[in-house]
Amino acid sequence: MLKGFVEWPEDFASRFRDAGVWRGESMLVDLQAPALVDPSPLALIDANATLNRGAMWTAVAQRAAGLRSIGLNVGDRLVIQLPNSNNFVITFLACLWAGVIPVMALPGHRRGELIHVAHTTAAKGICVSSQPAPDVDFLVLAGQVAKEVPSVEYVIEDGSHYLQMSLDYYGRAPMYEAQGCEIALFLLSGGTTGLPKLIARTHNDYAYNIRTSSEVTELGPHSRYLVALPAGHNFPLGCPGLLGTISHGGVVIMASSPSEKGAFGLARQHLPTLSSVVPAIAISWMQSEARDALSSLTVLQVGGARLNPEVAQQVKPRLGCTLQQVFGMAEGLLNYTHLDDPDHVIIGTQGRKVSSFDEIKIVDEDDHPVPLGQVGELLTRGPYTIRGYFGAPEHNSRSFTHDGYYRSGDLVRSDAEGNLIVEGRSNEHINRGGEKISAEEIENIVLAHPNVLNAAAVGIPDHVLGERICVFAEVSGLIELEDLRILFVERGVATFKAPEYLEIVEALPVTNVGKIDKVKLRRQLNSTKGT
Repeated sequence: MLKGFVEWPEDFASRFRDAGVWRGESMLVDLQAPALVDPSPLALIDANATLNRGAMWTAVAQRAAGLRSIGLNVGDRLVIQLPNSNNFVITFLACLWAGVIPVMALPGHRRGELIHVAHTTAAKGICVSSQPAPDVDFLVLAGQVAKEVPSVEYVIEDGSHYLQMSLDYYGRAPMYEAQGCEIALFLLSGGTTGLPKLIARTHNDYAYNIRTSSEVTELGPHSRYLVALPAGHNFPLGCPGLLGTISHGGVVIMASSPSEKGAFGLARQHLPTLSSVVPAIAISWMQSEARDALSSLTVLQVGGARLNPEVAQQVKPRLGCTLQQVFGMAEGLLNYTHLDDPDHVIIGTQGRKVSSFDEIKIVDEDDHPVPLGQVGELLTRGPYTIRGYFGAPEHNSRSFTHDGYYRSGDLVRSDAEGNLIVEGRSNEHINRGGEKISAEEIENIVLAHPNVLNAAAVGIPDHVLGERICVFAEVSGLIELEDLRILFVERGVATFKAPEYLEIVEALPVTNVGKIDKVKLRRQLNSTKGT
């Protein structure tokens, strides 16, 4: 096992093995199963090509041979920064096939993040797109990473070429039969501050992650999954995502982006039944005049941030599909509303734990359990929740308890059925005159205004009160600060929680994983307010 990986204690590991939760085998066993039964059905689509199951796995085995031919061996790490495409899927699966460990960078990552993850994992290569973005040439960026990180020897274009030589003409590589306890992939933490932390997921735990998510989402051969979010993120990758769809014999449709241009044309042509988005995208889809392109959807998963109930109740009327709220983390724990849940659960909660082996605590600032229905920080451990970040002992001392619970930083409360309601983040409070105010609470009230489409509350530094409250809002009509303050009075909310500044924006900035980027908003405030 790689140095820096934090293993589950043996008493936990043996319990998971004995219960059949961990099967001790490669993720490829589940992923390949439908193709071994029948290789002919359609499996993978992007804007340029369609592949059936047999063709997809042939491409995977050929690319795995190419990776091995250039010197990538079992256990080597390869940073993958590719846009959504068939190439992404083939390259990811080829890594598993060759025994190479993919490190899932996102298209929005730049030099600082890439150098950090390549250095931390001692990556032997980096795989990027040959197509530049408006602000960056990825091949130039990859070259910079290779110069800065001594372990990086290979820069691969599009997953398919090295030094202008194709990796797809080296025959078929034999499949590496990984043990379940081996690291399968690295995910990156979705924090909004600092460099991302490395999340090592094993074949055992990630296969279980996919299986349990697939069950609650009712995946099957009929499923047609539209990948709209960046595919290297945990949500569209394995919750149940494209991997769950492949393992159940469904069809994966790779959209280049969640925009109308990137997704709607593919949706009209290929009729997806399921997709996963963050709240900002769900809002934009519901507001689109072309939303009939999504009429084939039967389920829309929304996660990554709390979906306001006022928005949640519009999903079915506007898009004609069932909403499935998903609250989870790349570190592990997943909560889902079930497709047959009553409306008040689907609209008003973020679902309940997906596995009976998940352990959850909701605690106060002293780590004491709070009474049912009270708000506290969510702590969790279980068979697919990591026991520590990779190579980050200092972070681990703060982020994990002595008995292995992950401190999520999420403030939640639970109803009697175990459904969680997310109330904010423990580190997303505005401290106004000593009153610690949840930014999430402010946002929820602001979003109740009919002209507000999306909102983010942040603190403005103030020499008297410490911080004052500013709301950034996307709006569909005229709105003034006083309108919001009146709304707070009507809701009977404490006066010190009412916004003191309002900034209207065309679109709220988001992080690489689709969460509202409050760091950028604070920087914007500092520049405009001169603080």
